[in-house]
Amino acid sequence: MEVTLLGTGDTTGTPTVGCDCDTCTAARENGVERSRFSVHVRNERTDESLLVDVSPDFRRQFLDNDVALPDAALVTHIHFDHLDGLGNAFRLFSDLPVHAANETDPKTGESVADTVRGKYDYLDALSVHGQRPLETFEACGFDVTFVPVSHPPLVCYGVVIEGDGAKLAITGDTNYGIPDESRARLADADLLLADAIAPASFCEHHPLGGDHHDADGTPRTFGTKHMTREGALSLADELGATETRLVHVSHFFPADEAFAEPLAVDGEHYAL
Repeated sequence: MEVTLLGTGDTTGTPTVGCDCDTCTAARENGVERSRFSVHVRNERTDESLLVDVSPDFRRQFLDNDVALPDAALVTHIHFDHLDGLGNAFRLFSDLPVHAANETDPKTGESVADTVRGKYDYLDALSVHGQRPLETFEACGFDVTFVPVSHPPLVCYGVVIEGDGAKLAITGDTNYGIPDESRARLADADLLLADAIAPASFCEHHPLGGDHHDADGTPRTFGTKHMTREGALSLADELGATETRLVHVSHFFPADEAFAEPLAVDGEHYAL
């Protein structure tokens, strides 16, 4: 399993357009980028490629990285930064299976699969396959499982991808309140990609502060939707991954911390 982090940023990316904060300035000066989230996973045995979330930065990500166009894609939820790159399927694919959860979201009245199917019904190349959460299916020679996480107000899913003894776990966009069964599925991965949008100290700037505080009072959730760095690292300790990279990272980290381990940047590559 070859894993390439195509996009490691949040919905605005780093550097953020129009922002001259110290972190965005440092990113520009050092040629570092965190584009909107997407992960490329190649099956070395079958030479097939699976794309986890389809970033609006799709074109640039595939021009910048030496990876093949995907043979199939997964969509974890319907937010712009994880879905809207599917428009790039026009003229690039003759057939692209897209897998998404088929569980109805009480907020929207439809599943992620339904939303993808409706939004991109004009793209003949796409075939949308609804999958039951916590039930494993096959894609690109991998065993794949969508696991429910907590990203209010919409349903959202993490992903577990396994093949030939290798395991990749992706938390998806989530706060620290991941259900126990999902935590069990995400555990013991060779590589864990964990959502960590901001440091816990930045919760003081969020209108809702933080949540899921640890015993020392440190918030493990930033607002209500994403984990803090500290929350992601606490989760990683619990899940026992061999290696952990923090993704969906914002420009809210101070410049002297923004590119320090284990915060990921675009273009990282892992062989599992």
